[in-house]
Amino acid sequence: MSSIVEAIEGRQSSPPKTNTMTTTAEAVSFFSSAVDVSSPILEGTRITLTLPDDFHHHFRDGEACADVLRHASLRFGRAIAMPNLKPPVTTTERALEYRDHLLSSLPPADDIFTHDRSFEPLMTLYLTDQTTPDEIRKAHATGLILACKYYPAGATTNSDAGVTDVRKVYPALHAMADVGMLLLIHSEVSTPGVDIFDRESVFIETIIKPLVRDMPSTLRIVLEHISTSDAVEYVANVAPDNVRATVTPHHLLYNRNDMLAGGIRPHLYCLPILKRETHRLALLRAVTSGSSKFFAGTDSAPHEIGSKESNCGCAGSFTAHAALELYVEAFESMGALDKLEGFLSCHGADFYGLPRNEFKITLEKKSWTVPWSYKFGKGVVRPLRAGETVAWTIVPVLDVAN
Repeated sequence: MSSIVEAIEGRQSSPPKTNTMTTTAEAVSFFSSAVDVSSPILEGTRITLTLPDDFHHHFRDGEACADVLRHASLRFGRAIAMPNLKPPVTTTERALEYRDHLLSSLPPADDIFTHDRSFEPLMTLYLTDQTTPDEIRKAHATGLILACKYYPAGATTNSDAGVTDVRKVYPALHAMADVGMLLLIHSEVSTPGVDIFDRESVFIETIIKPLVRDMPSTLRIVLEHISTSDAVEYVANVAPDNVRATVTPHHLLYNRNDMLAGGIRPHLYCLPILKRETHRLALLRAVTSGSSKFFAGTDSAPHEIGSKESNCGCAGSFTAHAALELYVEAFESMGALDKLEGFLSCHGADFYGLPRNEFKITLEKKSWTVPWSYKFGKGVVRPLRAGETVAWTIVPVLDVAN
C-alpha cells in the first residue's frame, strides 16, 4: 500500500524517524457511488462517508499548484481557493484566470483512486478597501466566484493589501448580501499592541460583533480557522444563524506546547497561532457536537522548506497530504466518528448552498509514515507530522469494491 501512495503523491525520500508521535487513528480513503449521507457507514476497521469538501485551501500559484492539487484532489471533491497570491486575486478576471490555472494543473485521473469523479476549485475574491459593489456583482454573475475573503491588513501571509478599516468595505458587503456571496474572515486583529494569543478574541469583540449587527442577515459569514474557546462560544451560542466557522485539523490535534515545549517546531507555526490545551478541547467538543455551525476548512498552507526553517519563518502548516486522515483521528479521539460526515461533507456544502457530493470515500485503520518532504514546485515542502505516523490511509476503489 505504501508504494501505491508514494507513487500517486510524489513522496520524497524520508530520513529515519525521530520523536515519533503516538496517534489516535488511521485512515484509508476511496470513492464509490453515493448513498444516504446522514451518518457514516462503519464496518470493522473501515468507515465510509460522503466525499468531503475543504472550505479553506491554499493552492499557491505557478507550477507548485500541481503538486498541491495532487494531494487535495485525492481527498476532497471541492475546495475554496484562497486568493492571497502575489499579486492578490482582487478582480473577477484574475479569479477566472486563476481557476483556469488550477483546472489545468490537476493531475491525470487515476481510476485506482478516484474512479470517475472530478475535483472543482471554488473561487474567491480578495477584499480590499477599494473593492466596489460593481465588482461584487460582476463576480457573482459568473456563477463561479462564491465568496470574498476579508484579510485584516498585515494579519497573515500576503495580507498587506487587506482591509484597513472594516467600514471602508461596508458598500461591498451590502452588495454581497444582496447577491448572495459569502464573506470569509481571517478573524484576527493585526494591532501591534495586542498579544498574538489574544488577536482572535479581540477581533470578535471589536470587529465581528459590530459587523454582524450592522449587516443584513442575508450576508452569510464564515469565521475561518477558529482557534479559541471564545470563538466557539460566539459562533455556537451568541451569533445569529448566518454566522458559521471552519476548523482546521491542526488546531484540533495540537496546542502551543506541541509547537514550543522542548524546542521550536516551525512547521506547527500557523496563524491563528496554536493556543493552550483548553482551547483545543473546546474546538474538539464543538466539531464533535454535531452542530451544523462548524465545518471543515483545512487552511493547508504550503511554504518551501527554507521559508519555514529560517530566522523569520512564514506562518502556515501543510496538511493537504493527510488532512482527511487527521480529521478522522480527531473525531476518533472523542469517540465521535458518527459526527464526522456532517462536519466534513454536509454542513459546509449546505451553508454554501451547494449540492452534497455524489461519491463516497472509505477510510480504513491502517497506519503509514509521513515522508520527510513532498515536491513543491522547484523545491520541497515539509508536511505536518513528517517522519511520524498517521493512523489512516488511502484505499483504492477496487479494494473497496472487493
